Amino acid sequence: MKSKMKDKIIAIGFIVILLSIFLINIIVKDKQVSSSERRMLAQMPKTTAKKIMNGETFNEFEKYAMDQFVARDMLRSIKSYFSMNIFRQRDNNKLFIKDEIIYKIEYPLNKKNIEKSANRINEVIDTYLNGMDVYYSIIPDKNYYLEGNEYLKMNYEELEQIMKENMKDAKYIRIWDNLSLQDYYRTDTHWKQENLLDVIKTIQDGMNLEDTSDITYDTEELGNFYGVYYGQLGVQINPDRIKILTNNVLDNCRVYNLEKQEESKIYDKNKWKKSSDKYDIFLSGATPIITIENPNAATSKELLLFRDSYGSSLAPLLVQNYSKITLIDIRYISSKLLGEYIEFNDQDVLFLYSTLVLNQNILK
Repeated sequence: MKSKMKDKIIAIGFIVILLSIFLINIIVKDKQVSSSERRMLAQMPKTTAKKIMNGETFNEFEKYAMDQFVARDMLRSIKSYFSMNIFRQRDNNKLFIKDEIIYKIEYPLNKKNIEKSANRINEVIDTYLNGMDVYYSIIPDKNYYLEGNEYLKMNYEELEQIMKENMKDAKYIRIWDNLSLQDYYRTDTHWKQENLLDVIKTIQDGMNLEDTSDITYDTEELGNFYGVYYGQLGVQINPDRIKILTNNVLDNCRVYNLEKQEESKIYDKNKWKKSSDKYDIFLSGATPIITIENPNAATSKELLLFRDSYGSSLAPLLVQNYSKITLIDIRYISSKLLGEYIEFNDQDVLFLYSTLVLNQNILK
């Protein structure tokens, strides 16, 4: 008798828990953005008869339910803890920690994607840049500097070779030896601006620019930085500290965002305080086309910088060499449309892309 009563209590308790979770998920308002993962969350799918018949609605609803589940971040943290500390798995969803640094496994090298990325750059050169001085550089992700063979890494030497074989009419500037593991954030994929002065010197030498290594900067520390890997892995680890380099020249530069049609500063601290991605302190984050004008420039030279997010923190350090820098991100705008927004007129040109972007073939 007692056994049956116990079974009933357990069954009723289980049903109450399920119903409670179900009701809470209905009551709690859906979130638009995950601040920890720094991405947009799936929303309630719009249903049509066609989507129901081909199963698309059910797939979308599954993604929506997973993204909007209450206490999702806590459950992700618990999963990561058990995976890495209890079950002793070496990684969790390709993320792992070594010596208090979070990495993401980037493997294997996708030769076809590298070739397509190079061909996309070649198309831009052929269409818009004939007769200009064109350079390119590759930013290694921090896995390149990870010692040991216990984790899989892409073949970086082959990546470089493929780019050299496929790129034309552009001079390669190699910056790999100017970087080390300490030049990247521990919790993020990006590099630290305050550690890029050697990289700038190498780029200046490669592009025959004036050496500005005697220019002084003030280093301003803004606060804690929880990088994208921190949010994705969902574990507790000491945050990075984010810093910016400033001086009078950078303070007086004018920045214009073509997409938003608004002016700002190189470092917009008001937007930074509200942003879920603190790396957005550098030129306010990802955008298709943005310009930096230096009214104190001693030259009329201009630079076209085709870049990914790494370029946001590097571009301000090249301002001393140019009156205007136009940053172009062809992940967010088709290269076929550039002629409608940019006047190509004998500028210097630098293509600056990370190994991650080249290996994914996401240039338009």
